[in-house]
Amino acid sequence: MPRITAIETAIPSSIMPNLLLVRIHTDDGLIGCGETYYTPHAIAALIHDWMAERLLGADALAVESHWRFIYERCTPFGHPGAEMRALSAIDVALWDILGQACGQPIYRLLGGPVRDSIPIYNTSGGPGYGALMGDGSAPRHPGWPGYGDIGKAGPLQDNWSSHFAAGDLAEELLAEGITAMKLWPFDRAAHRSGGLHISWADVEEAMQPLCAIRDRVGMKMDIAIEGHAFFHLPAAERIADALREIKPLWLEDVLRVDNAKTLADFRRRSGLPIAASEMLLGRKEYLAMLESQACDYCMVDPTWNGGISETRRVLDLAQTYNIPGTIHDCTGPITLFSGLHLAAASTNVAFQETVRAHIRSFYDKLIDTQPAIANGKAALPAGPGLGTRLRDDLFQPGVNSFRRTEKSAR
Repeated sequence: MPRITAIETAIPSSIMPNLLLVRIHTDDGLIGCGETYYTPHAIAALIHDWMAERLLGADALAVESHWRFIYERCTPFGHPGAEMRALSAIDVALWDILGQACGQPIYRLLGGPVRDSIPIYNTSGGPGYGALMGDGSAPRHPGWPGYGDIGKAGPLQDNWSSHFAAGDLAEELLAEGITAMKLWPFDRAAHRSGGLHISWADVEEAMQPLCAIRDRVGMKMDIAIEGHAFFHLPAAERIADALREIKPLWLEDVLRVDNAKTLADFRRRSGLPIAASEMLLGRKEYLAMLESQACDYCMVDPTWNGGISETRRVLDLAQTYNIPGTIHDCTGPITLFSGLHLAAASTNVAFQETVRAHIRSFYDKLIDTQPAIANGKAALPAGPGLGTRLRDDLFQPGVNSFRRTEKSAR
């Protein structure tokens, strides 16, 4: 029975400064990898200053025991937020250890494969979306790295192309076998004037790239709309009214998801599919959405929602309502690999999100084995555990805000 001997965290500031990388070491030489995104210093403090007290010296394979203990002690402080993201990163790392100890991919420990490959869609972010730009500078945003920046023209600048060359981008993705894409053409209106009201001129501007996609490739491309939770109900209804002509795959976070009844009302009025969303954390919040009939897709992020453990439970919960799941990833490679294992073992997962610009521009700086994606589908991860490892050079004293807590230091 492997025991946990050390926990390490690192923030890859020169690559993706809001990403927290986690490694858990055991006394038999296994290393489990996890990650989560946003407020990385706060999450690292939670892991080292509190959660390590539970984990160091403990059975590394007691995944559910650790999850429940930490979760129950998060809830008195309000479990959404840094605590849940810290738990998510730890849970993923522990599942990675469990898979390695058993010599099996995680998806086999979740019940085995239900498919040979996983359908993906491409989110139209560029290499600097939530990460560093090519010149090493951070994208400009008002306190939130996913603020829907447009980017600039150039290779893999899918956010720029989705606004100004959307037809070209759709054709390029279809040539790669990718038949679904996500973009955020309404964000510019929210940046200019907020989300209480959107003018018809702003709506017309936002519809131009969407109409360009339909004019160029017809219905060969599914179009998902990201709203980044910027809009209130009247503006969201105006947006939905305009979107009907392009028949979107879903509307995601056009409204905030903090009121299930309002979202359900919007779903009924719009008559369009709603995805709700990685902004929810834990079964309780998804249950409220499902009971209110507020969504057509349950979108879940495994490194925000409570790790592989809780994400699997949310997917199973959605299946009892005949609602498909879709896995979020617009952050880091361990999140993507976690989602692939969950999708491999869950019959109701419709899509895995990917950002091709991230995968092709900096994932190789973070992990040693890349996801295998071809013809619009991801292969099931190979090898025990996650099937990839965080690079050793990221975890070095004196760089990347590296912290290590060991059993002997307790």
